[in-house]
Amino acid sequence: MGRKSLKEVRQQEIILAFYKLAKKEGIENTSIAKIAKAMDVNPSLIIHYFQTKEELSYALIEFILDRYTPIFEVTNKSAKTAREILLAVIDNLFSKQWNKLFDDGLFYSCYALSFRDEKIKNRYHSLLSSLRAKLTEIIEAANQDGSLSIERPSECADLIFIILDGAYFYLSLSKDPILTKSKLALYKEKALKVLEI
Repeated sequence: MGRKSLKEVRQQEIILAFYKLAKKEGIENTSIAKIAKAMDVNPSLIIHYFQTKEELSYALIEFILDRYTPIFEVTNKSAKTAREILLAVIDNLFSKQWNKLFDDGLFYSCYALSFRDEKIKNRYHSLLSSLRAKLTEIIEAANQDGSLSIERPSECADLIFIILDGAYFYLSLSKDPILTKSKLALYKEKALKVLEI
């Protein structure tokens, strides 16, 4: 494994500073000057790595979307059956762990940009499709070992993500942890019904 270049390290530092600032002030209220001030660097340093705020915004969106992938990580995976792995992933999806991956307000601000920017729209679509494909693979593995009998795994995965997307948007509007916990349990139950579990 090679070392990360200084450029990659600097870019990650800038993106993280942008993330923190946008989380606090909103993506629309951030600027290269404000990011530079938060980092205590000259704005020209940021412009050296990201020539425009648009370019930096694309990098921020990549950073946010890349935070999705750990949801499919299952501990001690090799010792588990396909069904156990699927249940662990469903637990991850309908848990606080999923919700802690990123800031809802910033996620939805970036999502709103996808309606005006084709590149952002394509990246969101690609990510959401890949998440569905990964869940489809897990369902298919459970089908293959005989622990499930789902006729159309890709439709099943799609329905689970539809439940999930709606759930997290709705729950992002609530600050009541008891309501959130009970609703997540209900939505998880509905997802398990889709899986016929």
